[in-house]
Amino acid sequence: MSESSGQATAAVAEAAASATWRRAGLAGAAIGVVAAGAAAGVAVERLTVGRGMRRKARLALDASGPYGALRGVPGKAYADDGTELYYEVDEVEPESGAGPRRRRLFGRKAPAPVTVVFSHGYCLNQDSWHFQRAALRGVVRCVYWDQRSHGRSGRGVEQVEEGTAVSIDRLGGDLAAVVAAAAPEGPLVLVGHSMGGMTVMALADRLPDLIRDRVVGVGLVGTSSGKLGEVNYGLPVAGVNAIRRVLPGVLKVLGQRAELVEKGRRATADLFAGIIKRYSFASRDVDPAVARFAERMIEGTPIDVVAEFYPAFQEHDKTAALAHFARLPVLVLAGDQDLVTPSEHSEAIAALLPDAEFVLVPDAGHLVMLEHPEVVTDRLADLLARAGAVPTGATVGSYGDTGSTAQPGG
Repeated sequence: MSESSGQATAAVAEAAASATWRRAGLAGAAIGVVAAGAAAGVAVERLTVGRGMRRKARLALDASGPYGALRGVPGKAYADDGTELYYEVDEVEPESGAGPRRRRLFGRKAPAPVTVVFSHGYCLNQDSWHFQRAALRGVVRCVYWDQRSHGRSGRGVEQVEEGTAVSIDRLGGDLAAVVAAAAPEGPLVLVGHSMGGMTVMALADRLPDLIRDRVVGVGLVGTSSGKLGEVNYGLPVAGVNAIRRVLPGVLKVLGQRAELVEKGRRATADLFAGIIKRYSFASRDVDPAVARFAERMIEGTPIDVVAEFYPAFQEHDKTAALAHFARLPVLVLAGDQDLVTPSEHSEAIAALLPDAEFVLVPDAGHLVMLEHPEVVTDRLADLLARAGAVPTGATVGSYGDTGSTAQPGG
């Protein structure tokens, strides 16, 4: 190839890249306008406080909040594609005088205890269950894990090496690997929030025999079995339709320029903090340290990971898999003002599982387990009792605000 033709080729490529970025920039600006509108109430307040003072406030909240500080016995599982999946186990210590943890009764090994496996949502990590973890410690054996590319788990091998998007089916396989490593025997209770609930459904679709033979209870918190492409996120129809058209392409482009985008996210942290609060919580009086804790988890998810996971939600449909839970104790719980996975989606799940307990939490958004932890913990404790994981009337620790109540659905 001649030097002139090479220069021409480079010029064409540069022009194409420039056009792509212009399109992404325009679409991003449109999204930004809609998002800014959603955060307008917060923006007015922030105009009255200097950036330096806001930064000091964030640092103070980071230092004062104990949220996310709980740790268990670490372990690693490996997905089918080799992705390293990090989990932690909170064991229940044996009663005094009971001998070794794996006691033997009449020469036989004691039955394996019930294990509760917690799966977190999109752009979060296992620490999102902080309040429930604090309350259940010492009561029941629990496993908390980070989904691929989140928290302490490794980046998805398929995504890095092959450039493929993540599927909910893949996440179900990841959960199977964690169960095999962290709880290879004994009864299971599966609990999932948002994407984590979808992961539980995908596991049921993938391994129905595991559900039939080992699962004794299921908790689905703020999640959906499908039709997420119809969610309007509390925005005008025209704005939502525009976002749906351009967002997948914009995210893909932004994911390819992750380093540049991350700098931009840091520069606009105040705006995004308002948006995160808007879509995470409904209560006006949510603890600022809790809000900041959620903000840190979401901020910690790289933009390329955000891009890899987003298409999975538009394609997600595990309604048929719910049939595998029909004869089990099931808790379906949602915040009544959830803008991400609206409570109607939980109602649809409960309608297909008529024996399930449906709980609608007033004045609650998407991160209901952080916003009203006492309600979620109370209902989970009841689920564990119904599943035989803990004795009826067992004392479950109180941790978090106790000022709200839940409404049973029906």
